Amino acid sequence: MTATKAEDVVEVLNPAGESPVVLVCEHASSFIPPELQDLGLASADRLSHAAWDPGALAVARRMAERLDAKLVASNVSRLVYDCNRPPSAPDAMPARSELVVVPGNAELDDAARQARADTYYHPFRKTLADTIKTTAARGATPVIVTVHSFTPVYHGHPRTVEIGILHDSDTRLADGMLEAAQGSAFVVQRNEPYGPENGVTHTLKEHGLPFGYANVMLEVRNDLIGSDRQQRDMGDTICGWLESAMTALSEEGQA
Repeated sequence: MTATKAEDVVEVLNPAGESPVVLVCEHASSFIPPELQDLGLASADRLSHAAWDPGALAVARRMAERLDAKLVASNVSRLVYDCNRPPSAPDAMPARSELVVVPGNAELDDAARQARADTYYHPFRKTLADTIKTTAARGATPVIVTVHSFTPVYHGHPRTVEIGILHDSDTRLADGMLEAAQGSAFVVQRNEPYGPENGVTHTLKEHGLPFGYANVMLEVRNDLIGSDRQQRDMGDTICGWLESAMTALSEEGQA
């Protein structure tokens, strides 16, 4: 595998941000490095939701702007390496994603999987860990917020949920956001369309739970964030819920 610099695979946006919030977008990009020969995918599949989370980075950017928060984003497709999965997870380098078969991942042996993890996952993990440490070093207790999008139809079934607020064993931030979202024009649900049983809370478990940092994962249906205006409005809406939840935690002495 061609050597890849850490700064090529992960990026920190607004690195001087003063907010205790550290935003994360693990599926920000559909980019597949040339040496991987498009993983054998057709062009439509390389741009589909199987390869990345459309609209998620734009929403996260707006949140970073509004909150003055740091944002850690992966610069490679989740079909190359899903940075929200540990190297031991089969779907860290999936041979199939929903209906999309990924030929370039079909016969990866242990050495090839390790090389992928070393090239793409470990630099991302270290950069995120370092960014959180920088935030903590300033005297603020970090708050970890990951931003994702999901498809309106999955395996032929329409999804009615519009925004998912996901958590693992630490429910504090999710509880507050769900309370703040009551009465919203959106259909907002807990641990939908995925939950911790689906293995989607790896980043929260790796960077939030061991340190007692409040954390939450956000899923937004991608038909709601297709335009610049929708992305901006969604970022503002979610920030409002997040700020309300953080204020409640602060008043309760939990963050």
